[in-house]
Amino acid sequence: MQSLFLLSFQWHQLLQPQFYIDNGGLWLLLVIVFAETGLFVGFFLPGDSLLFIAGIFSNKLAAYLMETNSDLLNLLLIASLVSVAGILGNATGYWFGRKVGPTMYHWKDNLLFKKHYLEQAHEFYEKHGGGAIVFARFIPIVRTFAPIVAGIVEMDKKKFTYYNIVGCIAWVVTMLAAGHYLDKFFLQHYGFDLKKHLEVIVLGIVLITTAPVIIKLVFSKKKTS
Repeated sequence: MQSLFLLSFQWHQLLQPQFYIDNGGLWLLLVIVFAETGLFVGFFLPGDSLLFIAGIFSNKLAAYLMETNSDLLNLLLIASLVSVAGILGNATGYWFGRKVGPTMYHWKDNLLFKKHYLEQAHEFYEKHGGGAIVFARFIPIVRTFAPIVAGIVEMDKKKFTYYNIVGCIAWVVTMLAAGHYLDKFFLQHYGFDLKKHLEVIVLGIVLITTAPVIIKLVFSKKKTS
């Protein structure tokens, strides 16, 4: 079984949220959320799209723990566990920033680290202050480095914890609920099954969530040229 998995595995699958749901279920979902929100090497992992699809498959994921026979309870169970993973992830990023963050500005770019991502998150933090911890949850790449930057600038721990909890719950509940209820809405009213069009949905979410970053990069280049 393992050999068949290795033969069929392709690296681009790591960018596909469905891959984690199918091969790791609830436990891998929690690990991915933790890494993507707290470890700088996790910036390439799917975040928004993974949670959206997790919302679609919330009943399947909740079955890893218990059978509640309730869509709402299943969704709340997944939301609670994912929120904890995200909060702990950001807390880890903050701790990392306090300990070794300043030296990261002297690191050389490599496959797992790009200094301009760190600088981008720092600029975002300087512009929005504590609210950046909340806003960053909804912006790919920035959400990975925002807690690290908060640690680097030595943001008050209690203040960071507050924004961390609020931002994480808002992000998790929004994305999970969107996936869960949109899937039910389209299926009941239009007979359209989102589960059969996951690739298109993921592409749409990626385009929407990365649009602010792309626009920022384009306009910053125009200003410097």
